[in-house]
Amino acid sequence: MGYKFNYLTNLCYLLNDQNQVLLIMKKKGFGAGRWNGPGGKVKAGETPKQAAVREVEEETGYKPINLINLGFIEFIWPHQPENNQVCYIFITKKFSGELCESEECLPQWWDIDKIPLEQMWPDDVYWLPNALQGEKTLYRFFFDENNNYLKHLALC
Repeated sequence: MGYKFNYLTNLCYLLNDQNQVLLIMKKKGFGAGRWNGPGGKVKAGETPKQAAVREVEEETGYKPINLINLGFIEFIWPHQPENNQVCYIFITKKFSGELCESEECLPQWWDIDKIPLEQMWPDDVYWLPNALQGEKTLYRFFFDENNNYLKHLALC
């Protein structure tokens, strides 16, 4: 079955030398009240990687360098197809700048073995721990009208 995707998004996970990952607490908009990786929508004329650099810098103050593309995730809302999106997943251990809070989110470093999965999107438990180890990420996740996880498929 073919799905219509209304926009491209990205998530970018910064890893530091203390075995920590930078997450953001979204303050407003889609996903408010959840921890997530920095990222957002790809604007016209941008590549997903360029958008990831811009979004991370806007949301955290850090400029990511040498991003590694782990793949993508297709997010599907059968009852709200306007939310359907393809999200490119990036990680990096190189970044510059100074951490700062933005209007949109509060950034915080988390020990990789203590990330708050219960306060994140319900799909994260299925892929994020492996992605933070550098594993390829190719999935399709389905959500109901209340953003609850329904099911997922690995895309090969």
